[in-house]
Amino acid sequence: MTIDRDELRERLAKLEPTRLANALVYLAYKTKEGIDFVEAMLLPQEEAVKRFKSRLTGLKRRRKFIDWRGAPEFALELELLVASLRESVSDPKTGLDLISQFFECDGRILERCDDSDGTVGDVFRSDACDAFIFYASQCPDKDYVSNLLLRLYEHDDYGVRMELVTNAAEFLPETEIRTLLDEFWARAKAEQPGSFAADKWWIAVKTLARQLRDPGLFEKAVLAAQPELSSRTCMKIAEVYLENDDPEMALFWMKRIPKTDRSRADDRDELLYAIYERLGDREKMTETAWRIFNNHRSTGTLNMLLRALGEDERERLIAEQVASILNSSAFSYDDAKFLVDLGRLDEASEYLLRYQEKLDGNLYYFLLPLAKALEEGGRFLGASVVYRALLESILARAQSRYYHHGVRYLKKLDMLSASIEDWRGIPPHAQYKEALRTEHKRKRSFWSKYGA
Repeated sequence: MTIDRDELRERLAKLEPTRLANALVYLAYKTKEGIDFVEAMLLPQEEAVKRFKSRLTGLKRRRKFIDWRGAPEFALELELLVASLRESVSDPKTGLDLISQFFECDGRILERCDDSDGTVGDVFRSDACDAFIFYASQCPDKDYVSNLLLRLYEHDDYGVRMELVTNAAEFLPETEIRTLLDEFWARAKAEQPGSFAADKWWIAVKTLARQLRDPGLFEKAVLAAQPELSSRTCMKIAEVYLENDDPEMALFWMKRIPKTDRSRADDRDELLYAIYERLGDREKMTETAWRIFNNHRSTGTLNMLLRALGEDERERLIAEQVASILNSSAFSYDDAKFLVDLGRLDEASEYLLRYQEKLDGNLYYFLLPLAKALEEGGRFLGASVVYRALLESILARAQSRYYHHGVRYLKKLDMLSASIEDWRGIPPHAQYKEALRTEHKRKRSFWSKYGA
C-alpha cells in the first residue's frame, strides 16, 4: 500500500535527524541528479543560483537526441533540477526569474527528445508550473509577475506554458487578472480572425474569465472568438453559468443549441441533467436520465436515474433491466459489464454463455475484467468461455510476442476446469485443448512456453 504524500511527510518529520540524513544520502547516491539535488540544499543561495544557471546552459548545449526509451530518465533529471531550485532559492523574485528561464528552454529540450508519452512535457506542465506558482504567489510585485506571465505565454510555441495561465488566480489578484485579460483580448483582436494566433489568445481570455467566475465576461469572450452558435459554443457558456450558480441562464443557453445540431448528444444530456437537478425539476430530470441510461446502461447512469426516480425504486428497476438484458436478442459488452458491476454474476455468466460466439478476444480491455470478476465470484464456466475467447484471439494473431498472455490464459483454463462438473454442452477442457493443439500445432513457440 502506498502512503499518500502528506501522511508520508508527517511520519518522516517524527524521525530523528540522523536517520533521515542517512536515508537521504543513500537515495541521493542512486543517481547523479539525486546528488545534485541534495547538494543544492546545502548551498548558499548565490551559489545555488549559479549552479542552476550552469545546468540550464548545459541543457541548451546538449546535442544528443533522446529516444522514447530514454525520455522517462530525462524527465526525472528535469524534475530534480526544478526541485533543487525550490529547495535552494527562497527569494521569490529570483526563483521566479530562474523558473522562467527554465520555461524558455522548452524548445531546446522538447526538440531533441521523443516525448511520445508526454513525460518531458509534463515536467513543464506540472513541476515547473508548481514552482512558478510557488514563487509568484510570494512575490509582492504583482505587476512584474503579470508581465512575466504575458511574456511567457506570448512565446508558448510548444503548448507547455498554458498551465501558468490556467492557474493565474493562485498568484494574481483580481485587478491584475482583469488587466491581463484586457491585454490578451487586445492581442486576440489584432490577429486574423480564426487564425491559430487569434485562437491562442482567445483561449487565454476564456481561461482567465472562468477563473474570475464572471460568466457574463466568459460568454462575451466565447462569442467574440466563435460568433456562430453550435452545440459546443452553447454548452461551454452553459457550463460556466452553472458553475457560478445560475442554472436559469445555463438552461437558456442549452435551449439556444440549433435544432439541426445533433453533435455531442450524450454530453448535452449530462449537462441538461445537472441543470434540471440544480433547478429541482424532477420531471425533466427523469426524462433526461432515462435518455442517458437507455443510451448507455451502467451503474453510473443507473444511479443518475435513481436520483430522479428515488432510491426506493432501485430493486424494481434493477430487476426490470436484468430481465431486459437476458431477453435481448443482441449482445452488448456494456450490458455484460453492467450485470457484473451489479454483482449479478449468475446472470452475467448465463449471458456470456449464450453469446460466447460473439465474444471478440481482441477486445481484452472489456473481456479480461469480466473473466476475472466471474472467476473470483466462482462462476468458473462463464469465466472459461471468456478466457477461451482471449486465448483464441492471441493464437489467431500468431505473433509470438503475445504468446505469454495466451499461455497464462491456457493455464488459467487448466485450473478452472477442475472445478467445472457440468459443461452445459460446451466442449470440456480436455477436448477443447486437444482441438487447440491440432489447430495450432505449428505454433511451437507457444507450446514450448506452455510446457515450460
